[in-house]
Amino acid sequence: MEVLGILAEANVPEVITADDISAESQQTTGTTIQTDPNGAAKPVVKNPKAQWQQFIFIGLIFVVMYFIMFRGPRKKQQQQKQMIMALKKNDRVQTIGGILGTVLEVSETEVVLKIDEANNTKLRVLPSAVSRVIEQK
Repeated sequence: MEVLGILAEANVPEVITADDISAESQQTTGTTIQTDPNGAAKPVVKNPKAQWQQFIFIGLIFVVMYFIMFRGPRKKQQQQKQMIMALKKNDRVQTIGGILGTVLEVSETEVVLKIDEANNTKLRVLPSAVSRVIEQK
């Protein structure tokens, strides 16, 4: 039984007090201590330029994301608007649904397309539904 008592006492964890924690935190806040192979301790000071380089890098990432997410779609939207404003009678167009037709009328609120020559079928669509103008050969 005595052997078990000695083993139990040997495995008792060390009790850490609040004073020990505050002493450790005060020691390691500003610098870290690095030991060289000879055993001498020398303080290692962090480079403040490295922190600024990180901020600059993060800033560059945000600038690139702005151009990818906002600038590209806005430019495409402006091109679409210019294409719609340039529509005129007898232009061949394709709608966003894939329907091909010839423009008969263009107004601010709708575009009238002639889809079938034989039956004289007409279709009214919103100007935003026109996907592209097909080049005449």
